[in-house]
Amino acid sequence: MCSRRHGGGRVRSTTPAEDRYIVQSTKRNRRTTAQQVANQFLAASGKQISRKPVARRLRGGGRYARRPVVYVPLTRQHRTARLKWCREHHNWTEQDWACVLFSDESRFSLSSDCRRQQIWRESGTAYRPENIQEKDRYPTCNIMVWAGIMINGRTRLLVVVNGTMTGQRYIDEVLFPHVCLFRGAVSDKFVFMDDNATCHRTLDVQDCLDSEGIQRLVWPAPPDLNPIENVWMLWGGKLLVETILRQTRTPLIRALTEEWDKLHQQLMDNVVQSIVRRVECCITLHGGHIPYLYLSLRCLLTFRCIVPFLRTQIK
Repeated sequence: MCSRRHGGGRVRSTTPAEDRYIVQSTKRNRRTTAQQVANQFLAASGKQISRKPVARRLRGGGRYARRPVVYVPLTRQHRTARLKWCREHHNWTEQDWACVLFSDESRFSLSSDCRRQQIWRESGTAYRPENIQEKDRYPTCNIMVWAGIMINGRTRLLVVVNGTMTGQRYIDEVLFPHVCLFRGAVSDKFVFMDDNATCHRTLDVQDCLDSEGIQRLVWPAPPDLNPIENVWMLWGGKLLVETILRQTRTPLIRALTEEWDKLHQQLMDNVVQSIVRRVECCITLHGGHIPYLYLSLRCLLTFRCIVPFLRTQIK
């Protein structure tokens, strides 16, 4: 039986020093491609290599091509306000949070953002500031929806049609039909959470909440502390195929409503209960971005009925 001769095989095209140079190139510019690194290497050393050896050297150096995490920009004022808010609510228990109705609007685009640009990073560093891509909005045709979640309950999904949400529409279509019903069903401890959108902060909206005896939870920007953001993420991933197949509004609206009704309440309960960990995480990061994608997956894994859904998303 023949055995492979020790030391046989193709000789490496780069030296250890050149391997370190390739890895350092991606540390200086994380958004450079393997081909661009190969071109830079040729210009620096005069030695020509293809992108495949470059990718192998980068993997050997612990760097992998991954899509950057997308967050909205955080200013210094945002960080200060978030840190102050989290410290004020650090002592809230799960029973306190169980009385809060977390609400939010979300836009579902008819053309998905593929985010094909990748960065080179180490494993477990997705949420470091240098690996985050900040983005404000998606300039495409989209559908806005509104909903609220809390422990042992949720609102119906509201599809905002025929224009944008205004203060008066917020009162007529959201507060009276949805929020006031929850206020009467819960108790005097009921707390309503909405974000700092302009239509939410009008005097008429505040007068409506005061007249109904609804306590509003002051909320810092941006929205990653809001548990319903995880529901949008998980629900939106499940609707990705629906978005691709339904390029008109009416079928997509029907799919949005049907999938919202199918969501398990236990999943929403797990997401709401994660607010305690979010507050602790935000304090630890001094008001910075929290890894709420990890929190959403953790909530999924604690609910056995959703594990098959998670497997389909990974495939």
